[in-house]
Amino acid sequence: MGKKSCPLSRVYGLLEPGPVVLITTASKGRTNIMTQSWHMMMEFEPPLLAAIVSGRNYSFDLLKASRECVINIPTLELAQAVVDCGNTSGRTVDKFEALRLTPVAAKCVAAPLIKECYASIECRVTDTRMVNQYNLFILEAVKAWRDPAQKNPRTLHHRGNGAFMIAGETVKLPSKMK
Repeated sequence: MGKKSCPLSRVYGLLEPGPVVLITTASKGRTNIMTQSWHMMMEFEPPLLAAIVSGRNYSFDLLKASRECVINIPTLELAQAVVDCGNTSGRTVDKFEALRLTPVAAKCVAAPLIKECYASIECRVTDTRMVNQYNLFILEAVKAWRDPAQKNPRTLHHRGNGAFMIAGETVKLPSKMK
């Protein structure tokens, strides 16, 4: 067998489920952006998502208070902003201004969309039972937006330790599901 042992601390880099996202939150006149990759789909309709937000992050406090957020999906063109956003605290820095990102008013929630992102999903927290133990928020998507001009967006997928994989090619395979 050609496989070698992998440290358990690196397992998350093997399983990262989806694109790195920028979660925006708003509460009491303050907004924030947080880089996040620990999320997953839970249900098709209504669309339910799970997101882990560390209790050490400023976004945790805003999300817990407002019970709303927007999940913004950046593409490769925003890679440096994604990294810089993850390395900056919103407690002391206005990340929209610092990273030159444009907030756009959402339709259903107070948190803003990010204009430069490929897609944005407005969400409301529907279940907080696992927040205290796991920092896991259950979110319901209430409105979604995407740029129709981007047919195959090149999204970022975190592999750990500053490494990212770039997605973009779409392969369509036969499926019995319709």
